[in-house]
Amino acid sequence: MEKQKNNDRANKGTGGYSNITIRKETATRFRTYSKKFSKSHSEVLDGMVHYFKENNLEPFGEGTKIIVDSIKKLERQMMKKIDRLIAIIKNMEKTSIRPTYEMILILYEAYVKIGRKARREPVKIQEERKDFLEPRNTVPKTEHDRMLQEFKEYKKRCTEIIDNVEKVEPMMGKPYLKINMGIGDFESLKYQLR
Repeated sequence: MEKQKNNDRANKGTGGYSNITIRKETATRFRTYSKKFSKSHSEVLDGMVHYFKENNLEPFGEGTKIIVDSIKKLERQMMKKIDRLIAIIKNMEKTSIRPTYEMILILYEAYVKIGRKARREPVKIQEERKDFLEPRNTVPKTEHDRMLQEFKEYKKRCTEIIDNVEKVEPMMGKPYLKINMGIGDFESLKYQLR
């Protein structure tokens, strides 16, 4: 009965131990390896088995092939990305860097052929004009008088409109301005402003 309980505990992983027969050299190597992790031998072995299962690895034969294949796959993907970057850089060189370089080279060669600096022409300063006191654009007196008369009438009309403005403060809402003007006066004002 007790043996059955011990076997059940060992199967469930709740604390029972089991012996495995291995060579002394392998046991020594495993002990030194498990000391690196500061874990018990059972925890290290359990971690190793879990790692192999998770990564679908076999310690003999196919395991290394899977790792090598995944590394080669990653390498191919990286090379494709690097090829894309190289294509982008070549395109930039072809469309922007090379033409700019060639234009600068042409300008430099033209400068060398001349063999001297281009002369800057002196800036000409305009002479002061002293005729600003003389009237230039004159308006005839009759037209000037007419414009003054129109301006006075316009000013008078504006003051009449401003005098007819009332401030209205309703019980609700914002205050606003109201112009006391007849419809005929409003229509004539619209006609004059057109």
